[in-house]
Amino acid sequence: MAQTSYAYPPTQVANPVAVVGPHFLAPYPVDLIIVKKLLSLSDGNFAVTDVNGNVMFKVKGKHISLRDRRVLLDAAGNPILSFQKKLLSVHNRWVVFRGDSSDTKDLIFSAKQSSLIQFKTSLDVFLGYNEKEDAFDFKVKGSWFDRSCTIYARDGTTIVAQMHKKHTVQSIALGKDTFAVTVYPNVDYAFIVALVVILHEINEEKNDAD
Repeated sequence: MAQTSYAYPPTQVANPVAVVGPHFLAPYPVDLIIVKKLLSLSDGNFAVTDVNGNVMFKVKGKHISLRDRRVLLDAAGNPILSFQKKLLSVHNRWVVFRGDSSDTKDLIFSAKQSSLIQFKTSLDVFLGYNEKEDAFDFKVKGSWFDRSCTIYARDGTTIVAQMHKKHTVQSIALGKDTFAVTVYPNVDYAFIVALVVILHEINEEKNDAD
């Protein structure tokens, strides 16, 4: 994976953030390109590559009964995470489980809209053991329309990842929704990919409802 020369603010994470697993940490910033395919092909709804085009993850959708379910796969096709929208959730909550599970004992984290009425993007993220949810573990803020969102740690100021729109000749020609995510050093990039996919699903649903 390519390293970048971005200047990082002093509020970058001090301690490793391993939500999914330590093998998804890197000691340097990781730049990922996430491509949403308008036509769902056999290899998934999303493709996640590094800046050199090497596939790192794929996301496949499964339609089961009343809910949509997504599975995050590694490059070899092994399930890493599965996530689905929680039924009858007022704040549009998504729950994320380890592997291809949907058992509550395998819950890793959940994410929900911070408020019912939003003009800007704002998500609260709670780790599985945070049952009281009296404080978020991560926060997503920004503008999904501009593809400009920042993911913060529990203190609300330490940045763990940033996303931004990426226009390429290829993405425009193929009609793909393409955006880039910079994951800060020692931050779980599988976790960040799952958050971005959830952001996309929430906003797609909102657009369909408008």
